[in-house]
Amino acid sequence: MAPSKAQTLLSRLLAEHGMLLVLLVLCAYYSWATFAVQHPAGAAGGEQLAREISSRFPPPARVLVVARDTEEDAAFAGALRQGLEAAGLEAAAVVYGQPADAREALEGLEREGRRLDAIACNQTTASWAVFDGLAARLPALGGPPVVQPASYRWPNFLKAENLLNVANQISVIAIVAIGMTLVIIAAGIDLSVGSLIALSAVASTLLVRDLGGGESATALAMTLSCLGGIVLCGLVGLFSGAMVTAFGIPSFIVTLAMMLVASGLAFQLAEGQSIYQVPDSFVWLGRGSTLRVPNAVLLMAVLYAAAHVLMTRTVLGRYVYAVGGNPEAARLSGVPVRHVILFVYGLCGALAGSGGVVMASQLKSGAPTYGQMYELYVIAAVVVGGASLSGGEGKVLGTLIGAFIIAVIQNGMNLTGVESYTQKVVLGLVILGAVLLDTVKKRGWSWILRKRGA
Repeated sequence: MAPSKAQTLLSRLLAEHGMLLVLLVLCAYYSWATFAVQHPAGAAGGEQLAREISSRFPPPARVLVVARDTEEDAAFAGALRQGLEAAGLEAAAVVYGQPADAREALEGLEREGRRLDAIACNQTTASWAVFDGLAARLPALGGPPVVQPASYRWPNFLKAENLLNVANQISVIAIVAIGMTLVIIAAGIDLSVGSLIALSAVASTLLVRDLGGGESATALAMTLSCLGGIVLCGLVGLFSGAMVTAFGIPSFIVTLAMMLVASGLAFQLAEGQSIYQVPDSFVWLGRGSTLRVPNAVLLMAVLYAAAHVLMTRTVLGRYVYAVGGNPEAARLSGVPVRHVILFVYGLCGALAGSGGVVMASQLKSGAPTYGQMYELYVIAAVVVGGASLSGGEGKVLGTLIGAFIIAVIQNGMNLTGVESYTQKVVLGLVILGAVLLDTVKKRGWSWILRKRGA
């Protein structure tokens, strides 16, 4: 019986956008699982509370602002004070510290005979016992109410800072996965990318320390040093590609050997230590942001856009697919197979080096232990994203979705309190499921059933 149009449409939808649907389902599930009461904090909480107070108390109301001595509370108090003054209200004082500091400020205001219209707090400071029975203990203050930002219900998973954190945490894996996608589409594999991350981080920070001026290095010196680390990893990738093309050694063996070589070089260059003699501005790429979007995420987006154009709009992209699908047929068709293989391995090495630079910037140091097990996460992102390990099939944007699937699963399990050992089990099953789906898509359920009956 021929399949209906609806069945055909559903099969096509699942084949082309199945992983995107999986990502959306995961996001929906973790949004539901992390639904909780939210207490505004930081600058956003201060701005909200300033609006609430100005709507309840007309000028020139006098408000005492109470916050802890933390960075987040400092942002809360600063935004609150600015909002109050903009509304024509008076911030009688701003208290930073512990309940004892708040008590001292309240007693000082009472001695001066100054009345308060409100005491502005966040969710934590509003619970301090120092404010209990205030009207009876300090009547001269006028019995001011303690006000805090109104709470609301929202998923922890969908909080803006969490989503940006997910994207920022996956940026290194996603960047390296671009090169791995091209290698796998070309029917190869590269196990050395994790060690190349460490090698790049060590080489870049070493160049900054020894040749760029160390902690007083300029932006140009840091840029050239990081480019040096990237070029070094690109050369390692080219060497791996040369071994594959010139001698016909399986890519698994070549890159396994280069994984050990790159790791050993990283330890030798760093002498087994972390290299941290870099300027504070070195963290611009890994921790900085532009328009509230992390710079590492912006770099990731630019690289994926460029890779997508390369693989879908250029002759070189078609060559990569042709080599992975049937290298002999591609050679007979005039495709420079060896050059294509050299290109994908060299690019994979360079992108692994870029990932190492991002990681070094995030951690403000370089160490030979960086990137451990990252090759497995990178390969997992590519496979989950729909690329076939047999070559000739895969999409760069699919890899990006695969990377986010892994990141969302890890982040969601962290938010829901799943222990790290269980997380490894879940991720392993996800990878196995992705490979199984690829097998079913290629050979069909009938082939699976025949194998079971054999």
